[in-house]
Amino acid sequence: MSHIIRRLLLVLVVLAAGSMVAEAAGKAESTDNNTVDVLDKLANHYYLDFRPIPKGKIELPRIFIADGQLHIYSSTTAAINSGDGFTDEYYLENEPVVSSGTIKPVTYHVVKADGTYPSFDFSLSSHLVFFLFSGILVGAVAIPLKNRYNRGIGRDTEPRGVFHNMMETLVVFIRDEVTIANIGEARYKTFAPYLLTAFFMILFMNLFGLLPWGVSSTADVTVTAAMATVTFLTTQVFANKEHWKHVFWFPGVPVVIKFIMIPVEFIGLFTKPFALAIRLFANMASGKVLIFSIIGLIFIFYNLYGAALAYTTSFIWIAFALFIYVIKVVVAFLQAYIFVMLSALFIGMATAEHEDH
Repeated sequence: MSHIIRRLLLVLVVLAAGSMVAEAAGKAESTDNNTVDVLDKLANHYYLDFRPIPKGKIELPRIFIADGQLHIYSSTTAAINSGDGFTDEYYLENEPVVSSGTIKPVTYHVVKADGTYPSFDFSLSSHLVFFLFSGILVGAVAIPLKNRYNRGIGRDTEPRGVFHNMMETLVVFIRDEVTIANIGEARYKTFAPYLLTAFFMILFMNLFGLLPWGVSSTADVTVTAAMATVTFLTTQVFANKEHWKHVFWFPGVPVVIKFIMIPVEFIGLFTKPFALAIRLFANMASGKVLIFSIIGLIFIFYNLYGAALAYTTSFIWIAFALFIYVIKVVVAFLQAYIFVMLSALFIGMATAEHEDH
């Protein structure tokens, strides 16, 4: 069974790297200067991009409030062709691109004819869709496992099957080595559900970014900031009086030092979740940029030295990209672990009974 899993992972890695090359080549051929926008792969879009599959761009519904009214459209194309006075931001200064009598979006930023943006935009985006996919996948994994445990499988008997054993290993590790180790046995049951959910949500979002045409929602700082905010609120809501005493009136130090420590400790309340959000975002964003940058060397060599050298050296760059890709698989697990480990540490520090020295 293990050799089958290894072969399957290798095939997925090769297919993913191949799809990245194909997609980069397709974008290079579609531009005038044969350049590939690497940072565009990290951007949040109002469509899902499965190109070079024919008709692989799937526009997402647009929901926003403009002029005090709620507007709902099936896509950006529908919004700018609705006759309600909306257009693509690109067309404020350029002539519309029309295909088969339909105005096509360019930037996918919907504005009024006078250039004003909607007051509130609740539209689905690629990062949000894959965030929701991750949540659905967590439920699809957790519910069958719960049903198994309710039947006594894994509780009264040993776990059955590779999947059950693998998931129990992860769950027990997060429970024992992260939650109990940092929060303590007396209080860990209160926070274990959140930490386990956060771990698998982040893990699945990280892994989605490794799939061909997939999007890693954790490469969006708004997503990581939202998750870090949940950790921050959980920490402060469940914090005990000892925690607040160490923030606003640090015990065991002279009064003058207390007034110096108050702003330091108060700012520290916010720097912890800030670092939590930036760490996860930066690690997941940089990996994808690195892979596309390495693959982009093929096209750089093509433009500088011609097709012969580009094809000859392409094997080197693909090998490097595959190496980084394998590292990113490890990083996907590692960053999910680091996020919940630090979250458990912050929660444990806020709920622990301190001894003043």
